[in-house]
Amino acid sequence: MPFVLDPNKTGFEKVLQDYQIAALKEVWKSKDGGLTSRDVYLQSMEDLEGVRTISRASIINFLNRMCGEGVLSYVEETCKGGTRRRYSPVLNEEGYMKYIARSVIESLLKDFPEQTVEALREALGSRADDISGL
Repeated sequence: MPFVLDPNKTGFEKVLQDYQIAALKEVWKSKDGGLTSRDVYLQSMEDLEGVRTISRASIINFLNRMCGEGVLSYVEETCKGGTRRRYSPVLNEEGYMKYIARSVIESLLKDFPEQTVEALREALGSRADDISGL
């Protein structure tokens, strides 16, 4: 997923909008069998009540994008209106954090290899010795 990174924000807000965070958290909380886009949409709207509204299509597009990135998976099932997708997590919250960090670091290493390694060493300080190969 192409990230738009805002280093001034905290947590998932660095790379996701509030409704996207709410949607992912709902899927992460889901029990076996996953959730439909309707389930995710309704719960996300409840979580964001008084903050903002978002279209169900935006939720569906985001969930499908996360499937494309391997963060979520889905199964199609038949329903009264035809078919629908039931979304489940592939990566848990911790796994997604690692995915974001790895994606950003790999991109920086591709374009600025020496500077990225040097910046990582500086940022890690004394902990840099614990990271072999840097």
